[in-house]
Amino acid sequence: MSVEAVGSRTAQRIPAPEFAITGCGHLPFAAGPTLIFSGAATDATGSEIQSIALSVQVMIDPARRGYDSETRERLAELFGPPATWTPSTQGLAWARVSALVPGFTATASFELELPCTYDLEVAAAKYFYALADGFAPLSFHFNGTVFYRDVDARLQVTPVAWSATAQYSLPIATWRAMIAEHYPGGGWIRVSDATLAALNARRGRRGLPSFDMCIEELLSDVG
Repeated sequence: MSVEAVGSRTAQRIPAPEFAITGCGHLPFAAGPTLIFSGAATDATGSEIQSIALSVQVMIDPARRGYDSETRERLAELFGPPATWTPSTQGLAWARVSALVPGFTATASFELELPCTYDLEVAAAKYFYALADGFAPLSFHFNGTVFYRDVDARLQVTPVAWSATAQYSLPIATWRAMIAEHYPGGGWIRVSDATLAALNARRGRRGLPSFDMCIEELLSDVG
C-alpha cells in the first residue's frame, strides 16, 4: 500500500465531534448556586475517541428573544434607555468552564458545571434578575483537545473545531429555583467596607435586629 493511501485512510478517521446542550438543572445542596448543563458529543467518523478535554465559553445572546416594556426598563442599566434600546448582538460573556467527555464511539453524554452568582453588579446576574419569565438565550463555544486512536491503534490528538458551538434556551424558572434555594425570601448585594461599617453602626444605634430593617428605615426616610 502506498504512503498516500495510508495517509488517506488515517485522514478519513480524524474525528470531528459536534456538541449539543440537551438540558439544565441546578445542583442541590451545593455550597453556592450552581447550574448543571447536560451535553451530548457526537462523532460521525467512527473513530475510537479516548476522551475530549473541553474548555467552554458560555455567552448570553440577548437579541434572540423579545422583551416587554417592563423588562426593558429593568434592563436599562445594561442596554440603555428603553426608547433607544436594542439588545447587543455581541452577547454578554457569562462564564468559561471546563469539562471532560469520556471515551466513546459515535456518541457520549457529559456535564458542564457552572457556578453562578446573585451579585447584581455582575452583568449576567443583572440580566437574569430582570427576566420575569420565559428563557435566557445562551450560546456555548467549544474548544479543546480530542484524544483518539487511529487505524493502527496509536494514540493521536486533534483540536476541537473552532466552529463547534451550540445554543440553548435556559428556562428562567430553573435559574430562579436555584437562587431561591440559596437565598430564600431575599437577595444579596455587595457594599464597601466603609458602607457596611456605617450600616452596622446605625443598626446598633437604632436597635434594629437586621441590616434589612436598617436599609428599609433609610429608604423610608428618603421617601
